[in-house]
Amino acid sequence: MTKAKEKSTKEPKETTLVIVESPAKATTIEKYLGPGYTVKASMGHLIDLPKSRLAVNIENDFQPEYITVRGRAKLLKELQKDAKKSSHVLLASDNDREGEAIAWHLNNALKDKTNADIKRIVFNEITPVAIKEAVKHPGDIVESKVNAQKARRVLDRLVGYNLSPILWEKVKNGLSAGRVQSVALRLICEREKEVEDFIPEEYWTLEADFQKGKTKFTAQLAKYKGENPELKSEKAVNEIIEEIKNSECKVSDVKVTEKTVRPKPPFTTSKMQQAAANRLGFTSRKTMQIAQQLYEGIQMGANRVGLITYMRTDSVRISQTALDEVREWIGKEYPQNLPEEPIHYAVGKSAQDAHECIRPTYSKYTPDYVKDYLTRDQLRLYTIVWERFVSCQMTNAKTATTSVEILAGDALFRVSASKLVEKGFYSVIKLLSAKEEVTGNLPSLKKDEVLESSHSFYPEQHFTQGPARYSDASIVRTLEEKGIGRPSTYAPIISVLLDRYYVTRNNKQLMPTILGKMICKILVEAFPDVINEHFTAEVENTLDEVENDKIVWNNMIRDFYGPFKKRCDEVETSVDSVKGFLDEPTEKVCDKCGKPMVKKLGRFGYFLACSGFPECHNTKSIPLAKCPKEGCDGEIVARKTKGRGKEFYGCTNYPKCDFISHFKPLDNQYCPKCGWFLVEKYDKKNGSYKSCINPDCDYLHTADEEPAEMPADIRED
Repeated sequence: MTKAKEKSTKEPKETTLVIVESPAKATTIEKYLGPGYTVKASMGHLIDLPKSRLAVNIENDFQPEYITVRGRAKLLKELQKDAKKSSHVLLASDNDREGEAIAWHLNNALKDKTNADIKRIVFNEITPVAIKEAVKHPGDIVESKVNAQKARRVLDRLVGYNLSPILWEKVKNGLSAGRVQSVALRLICEREKEVEDFIPEEYWTLEADFQKGKTKFTAQLAKYKGENPELKSEKAVNEIIEEIKNSECKVSDVKVTEKTVRPKPPFTTSKMQQAAANRLGFTSRKTMQIAQQLYEGIQMGANRVGLITYMRTDSVRISQTALDEVREWIGKEYPQNLPEEPIHYAVGKSAQDAHECIRPTYSKYTPDYVKDYLTRDQLRLYTIVWERFVSCQMTNAKTATTSVEILAGDALFRVSASKLVEKGFYSVIKLLSAKEEVTGNLPSLKKDEVLESSHSFYPEQHFTQGPARYSDASIVRTLEEKGIGRPSTYAPIISVLLDRYYVTRNNKQLMPTILGKMICKILVEAFPDVINEHFTAEVENTLDEVENDKIVWNNMIRDFYGPFKKRCDEVETSVDSVKGFLDEPTEKVCDKCGKPMVKKLGRFGYFLACSGFPECHNTKSIPLAKCPKEGCDGEIVARKTKGRGKEFYGCTNYPKCDFISHFKPLDNQYCPKCGWFLVEKYDKKNGSYKSCINPDCDYLHTADEEPAEMPADIRED
């Protein structure tokens, strides 16, 4: 009886509730903290602006009207119950504006439901040391950071909720526009216009084989009669070959130059996305998804380990702990490549520097060490993060480049080869290795040495390449350079444009759809001061000032909203609707009910629909070109294969006509030589280029000949 009484009078054991954003992170952190700690996930924002209305009180200093996110009320109540049973609550959402806002909303939702002490903790990596250190030093929510998020959210809501109705009225119901995404769409559309306007020009190059003893090597024509050769045709090349084919070949110059190659800084978000796109073929979205997995924790045997630091950062700063750890590892494994002092990299002027660089949490976890615990894609991304970080604290590499010039009559040929003299940081580089650092082998050559000529010449036709379309890597680089968006928004910007079908991805290139071009044209013409890179970059700078407590967020919104709303009202009355343009009558007749077919614009482009809808649901593809097969009066339309639905282009008279093309016909463009339609082709060597679809025709789109216009009797527009 006495023991029972003693037990009931004991003070309840103190418990701490830790709230993070994701379940994977919660699992990892709970293992690190052990007994006395409960770690739960908020699953991102629990409280936000409603989707169904503006929810910004214009008259009351633009105050947002927050609600519990639909479907999240149950989770919020569970967190409130957990908080009520706890002695302490630690809000551990991500250390950025969105994370601070999540913590702020949670604090407001929990403080009246519990007597627990509610504090904020932040960390840059999910390791036992970092988590326990964060728990030891809890702090308060940074109001200025919350205000910056609030300003960004309100501004984007005001822009979206005023621009979208204009698009519904002028273009098509259900469309939407955003402040940052619309600027990215503009960049992609402007680049597409440059690609379409570019006219390739023909040029030729000439290579020749030379020999010393048994060693044969190839050099390229660099000068002819002391001038840079302008070889515009095969005839011009052949004339040079005839002139020099029997000439003595003599080495006229040999130069050896050494170059110091410095390691690159560790990754920021944008640089990681660019490297993953270029080296691994990852989209920005895929890169960030995998990085999130590596950050939140991977099960390695009995332990769960966060393998990389926080993956949304614009800084190359490295913590002292990480520097000490990586230098210790290099000192053991590559002592000859350890610099005397740590290498520090300058943080960019526009960097917020809230987090350090993206790096492995432990340098000792080499790619070989972790490979059995990771998927193929996880391993590849982890490898480039590890290589980039470890190499950034190693000594410089040195290359030696030998350049040889060979005279054959009036022609000067040039060849060079590079080799690594000192490996330096390249000792740990594999997946990120630069192919250009080591190129070919040459025999030992001296000035005035006479070489044998094999009389093998290799003339090759080329066409000048126009501007490249944006890829995930290049659009992220451009957004970063222009100050558009922040590390956390690069991947979502691209995803939103793809999800809305304003942009498609083809051969890893981003191309605007017809719908995307139309929306861009209307927005840019109507709102040139808003849908431009300078305004968007300036907004990011102003948000930084809000975060640094230099300006009041409401004032920022007020300065913007007055002129913007006035312009929106003007546009609603002054800009013509293009809805009539989108639903054009055609001369084609529905083969099911006999009513006229109408040309409509859907999210995948134009199509033909029966005007008898909804009674008749018949739809057809828009003809893209006239069938080139002799005697066939059919038209080429887009078709899809069964199964995965891969698109190809075939004749409407199938199965009577079996013509197909795997390349999409170019709008209104026919070959002036044979009359077949032109297509756009792509290969790694030449990029995108225009070509005739006729296998027996060698026509490519050159400056001298414009493509023929589509015959008027089959034109649809």
